[in-house]
Amino acid sequence: MLFSLIIPIFNRPDEIDELLESLSKQTYTANYEIVIIEDGSSITCEHITQKYVTLNVSYYFKPNSGPGDSRNYGMKMAKGDYFIILDSDCIIPDNYLQTVDEELKKDFVDCFGGPDAALDSFSNIQKAINFTMTSFLTTGGIRGGSEKIDKFQPRSFNMGLSKKAFEASKGFGNIHPGEDPDLSIRLWKLGYKTKLISKAFVYHKRRIDWNKFYTQVNKFGLARPILNSWYPEYAKITFWFPTLFLVGFLFSALVAIFNFPYFLYVYGFYFILLFLASLKKNKSIEIALYSLVATIIQFYGYGKGFLLSYLKIHILKQQPEVAFPKLFFKK
Repeated sequence: MLFSLIIPIFNRPDEIDELLESLSKQTYTANYEIVIIEDGSSITCEHITQKYVTLNVSYYFKPNSGPGDSRNYGMKMAKGDYFIILDSDCIIPDNYLQTVDEELKKDFVDCFGGPDAALDSFSNIQKAINFTMTSFLTTGGIRGGSEKIDKFQPRSFNMGLSKKAFEASKGFGNIHPGEDPDLSIRLWKLGYKTKLISKAFVYHKRRIDWNKFYTQVNKFGLARPILNSWYPEYAKITFWFPTLFLVGFLFSALVAIFNFPYFLYVYGFYFILLFLASLKKNKSIEIALYSLVATIIQFYGYGKGFLLSYLKIHILKQQPEVAFPKLFFKK
C-alpha cells in the first residue's frame, strides 16, 4: 500500500515548512509521497518544498477553487492507492504514518479520521480553542478522539481515503465548510465504512484569533442545515444543541430579571465544570479562562449560523447556493 499525502495550501508557506519538517522525522520506513497543491496562492511555497530533498514531494499550482476541489486535484495526480489528507496548519507526530499503517493492516477501512491535539509550543488561545473543539463538554469529544458514536465522520485536516473510495465517490463536493460530512455520508450510501483511528492524531495549530474563530464556527452552523436538507435521514437532534444553548441562555437571562435566576445557575454550573476540565487538562488558569471565551464564541457563532440557515433552507425553502453563496466554490 502506497500512501499519498494530499496537502492543499493557500498563501501559507510558513505552515508547509513546519509540516514538512515534521514529516521528515517520520519513523515509517516504507515509501510514500507528498502531494502539495497550491490553490491559486499569491504567496507560493514551491521554494519551501525544494528544501526537503529527502522527501518525495510533488508540487502543483492551480487556479483557486477551494480546499475540496484542490484535494480532489491532488488525489487525481497522486500515484498512491491510499490518500492521507492533511491541512497545512498541522504538525505530524513522528509515529503518525507508522500508526496508520499498523491500524489499516489490522482492520482495513476505506476511510478513516483521526483526532487533533495541541503542542506545548502553541499559544494559550490556540490551546483554549483546541480544548473547546475537542472536549466532551462542548462537542461530545468527536474531534478529540471519542469513539462513542455510531458512525464517525472524518475531518479533512486528518483523514484517510482509499483510491477506490475516491473514484467511486468523486471526492469532495464544492461546499465549504461541510465538505467533510458530505463526503462521509455519500461514502456510507455507497457501502463504504468510516472509522476513527484514535491513535492517529495530529497537532492542529489553527492560525486563528477570536474573530476568525467566530467566522469559522458560524460557517459550520450555516452548513449543517444544508447538509440536513440533502441527507435528512442523517440529521440529529444534537445538531440543535448550540442553538438551544443560546436561546436557553437568553431566556434564562430574561426570567432572571423577574427574580427567577435558577436557570442561570445551571449555566453557571456548566461553565464551572468547563473551567475545571480545561484547568485539569492544560494546567493553566489563563487557558481555562480562555476556554470559557472560546466556548461562548463557539456556541454563539454556531448556534446563530444554524438558526439562520435553518430558517432560510427549511422554512423559506431557499436554494443553498442562493441563500449562502459564500459557502460554495465555483468550479
